[in-house]
Amino acid sequence: MAKTFTVHNSKANWLKSITPAFPVVMGYLPIGFAYGVLAVNGGLSVFQTVLMSIIVYAGSAQLIAASLFAQAIQPFSIIATTFIVNLRHLLMSAALAPHMQEWKNSQVALFSFELTDESFGVHSLRFERGENQALSTISINLICQFSWVIGSLVGAVAGNLIEDVRPFALDYALPAMFIALLILQIKQKTHLWIAFFSGIFSLVLWAAGATQWNVIIATIFGAALGAGLETWQKRQ
Repeated sequence: MAKTFTVHNSKANWLKSITPAFPVVMGYLPIGFAYGVLAVNGGLSVFQTVLMSIIVYAGSAQLIAASLFAQAIQPFSIIATTFIVNLRHLLMSAALAPHMQEWKNSQVALFSFELTDESFGVHSLRFERGENQALSTISINLICQFSWVIGSLVGAVAGNLIEDVRPFALDYALPAMFIALLILQIKQKTHLWIAFFSGIFSLVLWAAGATQWNVIIATIFGAALGAGLETWQKRQ
């Protein structure tokens, strides 16, 4: 009886630990669907579309790649463009790395492969609360990627029937999810002002023509400003 209770309690704790993945799943399914439609209409097969979601697993990079494939851009240009877009992952991984010092190298490698903007938002909150267990963390990532792959598959299969995904307003899901993750991380007025500054600065850079670098440049300046303000406040 005691053993059964222990197993049930452990299962309940594990299920509770992976609940942060569910908001990401709700965003990944429609966005993955949109990517699948765009990729198939851009000339990729269903297999190639799903394979990219498995081995690349980077929403913005995959959407950009799908549009570049549709324009028959050279492969090197597609690789270079997606590489630049994903440079922001260097900052995200550097922020989370101190919380994984006790992890095995294989666990860190698997986590790094599945790191996305959304999972970074989820894990940054979890790690601050001391919830940095490797099993639950990697489980969250696997659930998120599985939902992205399923969304991609459904979109790819339906791609021949849907030529334009804009009427479905699927592009609303991803910004809404980012806003929700951002709100959860705002704990004081300084965080709100830094988020506001970074967003405005990113839009200014976009308008100035830095459409490939606006996010990472705004992130660096916002992080530097936030670190400076935090250091100043501690001295005060």
